[in-house]
Amino acid sequence: MTPRTQHTFDDPTTRYPKIEPPEQQQPEPGTDEHLDPVPDIGETSYVGSGRLSGRRALITGGDSGIGAAVAIAFAREGADVAISYLPDEQADAERIGALIGAAGRTAALLPGDLTDAAYCRQLVADTVERLGGLDLLVVNAGKQRYTERLEDLSDEQFDQTMKVNVYAMFHLIKAALPELPAGSTIITTTSLEAYKPAPILLDYAMTKAAINNFTKGLAQQLAPRGIRVNAVAPGPVWTVLQVSGGQPLEKIPHFGESTPLGRAGQPAELAPAYVFLASSESSFVAGETLNVNGGQPTP
Repeated sequence: MTPRTQHTFDDPTTRYPKIEPPEQQQPEPGTDEHLDPVPDIGETSYVGSGRLSGRRALITGGDSGIGAAVAIAFAREGADVAISYLPDEQADAERIGALIGAAGRTAALLPGDLTDAAYCRQLVADTVERLGGLDLLVVNAGKQRYTERLEDLSDEQFDQTMKVNVYAMFHLIKAALPELPAGSTIITTTSLEAYKPAPILLDYAMTKAAINNFTKGLAQQLAPRGIRVNAVAPGPVWTVLQVSGGQPLEKIPHFGESTPLGRAGQPAELAPAYVFLASSESSFVAGETLNVNGGQPTP
């Protein structure tokens, strides 16, 4: 009798280390290379299986964090990938572009400011030109800055958060729709904050709730056209967003430890959710918010 192969189990509480980052701060937008510890974006672990072969994707915020992990995963699944990022993030973007190229796919690096509606429209046009089309849009870039008191939340910060998180989504999707054939997918990035708003993240949490609502409504509108729209809602994930004004310094060493799994997530743990929603494996999924948050209950 042939002995059965023993399965090796991955305990989710220990699959990735429980980090205890030192107090640290970077000016916006920050870079992965200066983050301690450096996030795991899947560059040494993600293995593709051709699930996105021939697809052409645009990912905002694709230079670092969750966006970078998604860019790597998409490329290794067979997609050509354009990434949007701020000019100050060029070094991170070039690193991700090299990883996309190493997967044998085309990388288009398209820097600019998502608060500019004209850039959003040009970004879509440039993606179509560089990749030969567009059928997969991931709206991921976001702005998060904590403010202890509403009286200290400046008009400028409120406006910037709205423009990056909500207006850019609107401008990008509106510009992309004429390019998207039936079978295309749009994935937005909302957050646990949409359901459990932290009192120091009022403007950010509000935009994430708006993204969730917009996604569910748009999914119904576009479903008859064969375009699926879904969202991913991360919980506490270790990215440069946290140390560039996203969290108070004293909270950094304890970031993510309150989740039921007892640790923060890594960007590499988010990428498979985006791959699932992008692929034909989720062909009957539309208007869904896929929560990847370490076990925290949501509606």
